[in-house]
Parts: sequence; structure tokens; C-alpha cells
Amino acid sequence: MNDEPNKFARWRREMVENQIIARGVTDPLVIRAMTQAPRHLFVSEAMVDSAYGDFPLPIGEGQTISQPFIIAEMTQRLELTGFERVLEIGTGSGYQAAVLSQIVYKVYTIERNNTLFLQTRKLFDRLKYHNIVTRYSDGTQGWKQEGPFDAIIVTAGGNQIPAPLVEQLAMGGRLVMPVGGHHSQELLKVEKTENGITTTNLGGCRFVKLIGQHGWPE
Repeated sequence: MNDEPNKFARWRREMVENQIIARGVTDPLVIRAMTQAPRHLFVSEAMVDSAYGDFPLPIGEGQTISQPFIIAEMTQRLELTGFERVLEIGTGSGYQAAVLSQIVYKVYTIERNNTLFLQTRKLFDRLKYHNIVTRYSDGTQGWKQEGPFDAIIVTAGGNQIPAPLVEQLAMGGRLVMPVGGHHSQELLKVEKTENGITTTNLGGCRFVKLIGQHGWPE
């Protein structure tokens, strides 16, 4: 349909205004990125008309794409300025990485499910997201060869913050991750400073399980 691009652009503007700005997200870089990233391309064809709704959606392989507000809130809590190298654990359908790529210098993203990894890499290439580097691996071990990272975002819930991720966080860096049980977690923000590690609880949330050597067993 000829009006599809305009329709999706309108839906994105409405999503940002009603779900993100209205709930207190103020970071202009995050707002711009959420207005630009084509969320409807990161869901299945059957879910396209629901892509900009205020809820998570299934993406196959037992995984989900988080609701827009959660993505915006987690991104804002990373306190990005535009020049960072960011590590994402849990590529999923690629939407969070796409949002980050609109803001930062380079995004490194790890996915442990091979089907999602292959699908998402093809999509990044098609959309010409050249500043996203992907890896098929256990994300709980991080990506030591490319670290340290200015910011790390984990898009699945673990029973603890994986030690390798804290180790790979640069001095002054921020990490945002859901931590808790199988069915509900608390969103935590970790900051690494010369005085040590500080942790802030940002409130309750619900994510799929973080599986791996430093997460939940498969």
C-alpha cells in the first residue's frame, strides 16, 4: 500500500508521544531513536499491525520483543551521549540494537539462539545498520575481546549480574539488567566508579530468562 510508510511513521510518533514521553522519558537522543527505528520490521508479518502497541510481542523461539516504554527506559538509564561502544546481551529480533545504533558509535550484540541470530543479522544488513556487530554465543560471558564497554544492556532476566559483564564494563560505565526470579525481576542499574560498584533498583519488570553459564541453566 502506498500509504504504509506514512502510516508507520505516524504510529511511531504516536507511540513516542503516548507511551514514552508521557511516562517521563526525556532524553532527546532516546526519543529521536525511538521515532526513527522501524519497530514493525522487527516483528513477524502477522504482528505488524500490533508492532507499536503498548505491550511486548512474541518473536518466535520462546522470545519476545519488549514493550516500547521498557526499551526507552532502559536505554535512557544508560545515559548515552552518542560516542559510546555498547554491548547488548540478547539480540532477539534486533529492535533494541537498532534503537541503540541510532544513538551510539558502535553496538556489539550477542544472541545464543542461532535461528534468531541468522534472521537478525540479515535484517541488519538489509537495513544497512553498519555500526551493529553481531555474535552467536553465550551472552552471559560477554565479549572480552571487544571490551571494555562504555555501557552494557541485558534484555533477559538473570538470577544475578554475570561477573564477566561487570569485569568488561569500562570505568565510569553503566550496566542495566533485570535481576530476580523466573517470573519477575527488578530492573537494576550498575555503575562502575573508582570507588567501586553502585547499584540502583529501578523497579519491577518481567523478562524472559537469561540462559547461559552465568545465568539460568537451559
